[in-house]
Amino acid sequence: MNPVAIRLLNQQLMAPQFSNPEEVVGHMGAMQAQEYRMMRWAVEMRTRKPSHQAFKEAFDSGRIIRLHLMRGTWQLVTAEDYSMMVDLCAPKAISVTKGWMSSNKISIPDDELMRVRDILAQTAADKGSVTKEDFVQALATRNMQMDDHRLSYHIRMAEMSGVLCSGNLQPMKATYALTANKVKRTDSIDRDEALMRFTRKYFQSRQPATLEDFVWWSGLNVSDCRRGIALLGNSIHIERCKERQFYLTDNCRTRGFRKGKFLLIPPYDEYLIGYKSRDIVLPPEHRHHAHNNSGIFQPIIARDGIICGNWSPFREDCQVNFFENGYHSEDLQEAWQKYIGYSI
Repeated sequence: MNPVAIRLLNQQLMAPQFSNPEEVVGHMGAMQAQEYRMMRWAVEMRTRKPSHQAFKEAFDSGRIIRLHLMRGTWQLVTAEDYSMMVDLCAPKAISVTKGWMSSNKISIPDDELMRVRDILAQTAADKGSVTKEDFVQALATRNMQMDDHRLSYHIRMAEMSGVLCSGNLQPMKATYALTANKVKRTDSIDRDEALMRFTRKYFQSRQPATLEDFVWWSGLNVSDCRRGIALLGNSIHIERCKERQFYLTDNCRTRGFRKGKFLLIPPYDEYLIGYKSRDIVLPPEHRHHAHNNSGIFQPIIARDGIICGNWSPFREDCQVNFFENGYHSEDLQEAWQKYIGYSI
């Protein structure tokens, strides 16, 4: 088994199978969307023909939704999966978020939580697509003022409760919308069915992956993750590699890997953040170049799937820093042209 090649193929980073962004997000289940500008490239680089406009159309129409969800962090999900994801993941995510609030010595009483939530919802309903500044103004007209940190928790809790989600895509600034006006609520499914679908999406897009990888990514309890794997039955199996047990689905992609290919990968991308077993593609001695212990992830370069450098997404020319010898910026011209071309 070549775990690097298999991850590249099933993450759609090599020989992508999909033409539109919502297919990519649906395949991945959920995608980290911490960096508002770079989440677009994270999705589009996994399509056959990357297009910023295609992402914007899918995002503005509500076919792709951004919200705080798993692990209490930003995620992209499809409208089709939205209800399932919120029902399954939000309870644990809300508990995690309350723990962060407690550690930051922030206490939000239930009456304040509900009052502010109503104001946020009404503001989003009135304006359609609103910024945080719109929320600040709406609160001020009701003689309510709070610091940015506290308001952020209110917004996050409203997202995880299913009240707010992403509004229209802006160049730099996140917007919010009333979920009821943005996402068509789908029929509820029982928890085992949701857990099985959720588990399948993770392993089909990130295989080979371990149980520990799935627990980390999902934010669910170990028992839930074991249950999800068991529900997949004979459609998933174990292969051992590097003294670890990796799960693979029976329809795992293994063909299409091409040597010599460079990838410009955005920060917080699922290629790293989707796993605990990042050492498969990231040499431990270079870990600090890719992310720190506080959860800050950097833009990275991969050659044949192995992380070998950093790049600067917001420059006019290709600026790179290789921490592996033998590579030059000229080697990245194909990847750079693909990146700058997707926004045209």
